[in-house]
Amino acid sequence: MPRKFPPAAFLSAAPLLFVLLWSTGFLGTKGAARNADPFAYLTVRFALAALLMLALTAALRGPWPTRAQAGRAGVTGLLLHAGYLGGVTTAIWLGLPAGITSVLVGVQPLLTGLLSWPVLGERVTRPQWAGLTLGFVGVLLVVGGQGVGSQTTASRPALLAAAFALICTTAGTLYQRRAGGDMPLLGGTAAQYVVSAAALGAVTLARGGGVIHWNAEFILSLTWLVLVLSVGAILLLMRLLRDLPAARVNSLFYLVPPLAVLESWALYGERLSTLSLGGLLLCVTGVALAARQPAAPPPRTA
Repeated sequence: MPRKFPPAAFLSAAPLLFVLLWSTGFLGTKGAARNADPFAYLTVRFALAALLMLALTAALRGPWPTRAQAGRAGVTGLLLHAGYLGGVTTAIWLGLPAGITSVLVGVQPLLTGLLSWPVLGERVTRPQWAGLTLGFVGVLLVVGGQGVGSQTTASRPALLAAAFALICTTAGTLYQRRAGGDMPLLGGTAAQYVVSAAALGAVTLARGGGVIHWNAEFILSLTWLVLVLSVGAILLLMRLLRDLPAARVNSLFYLVPPLAVLESWALYGERLSTLSLGGLLLCVTGVALAARQPAAPPPRTA
């Protein structure tokens, strides 16, 4: 009997792998935003990712999206890539600390859980609501324990950019879950990046272009973000959104800020406070609760 691909063991590990990859995004974005205009950098990132996804689709002879599927993929790309990453990168570029940005965007699972029932018809159980709430409180404790609240108050444009990212990622997740189920994984993701690159390229030109300093930090950050985030993590996210309820997938995002803090501690020697450790435990507990499937009703007897 031929073996299934991807194997079941890989699919079981996919949520954890996604969180590990996605958590590196804030560090990479900081390295890129320190050396480039956010819109110019993202245009280059999306263009490279589009070329890679197009090449993968052709090399693996994957199906190409129909015109209707490409249109829906373009909407997802504008929300999940151009809108979300555009807002996050702009917020960090304008001086909003990455920790505060992660907290603001960390409201996404609660919004998605709130909207999953009216938009998608997916029931969110009481344990899942408890998990979503615990996860959000845990994120606040992790970032607050790192002293983010003592930093300089962010500007209004930076906060608006983070809020825009939050709205886009919530809407994009719900839209992809509702309308993107039949999208070819490789070809559809390529379409997302083509539309995103074109949109932010137009924004860059409208702003008179953007400066990019092609130094070692920028090149390393760009390479990591394109290969690991825009290709690896996004393909995992598309697969998870196809196979799992939206609220369950979005509960995974609560683990991203705590992991980013841990990575900063490991890479840069930043201390992890007792408060942050407590928040990390809350995040893990919240994700475990939100990931629980409701028990199936007992079979009816005649």
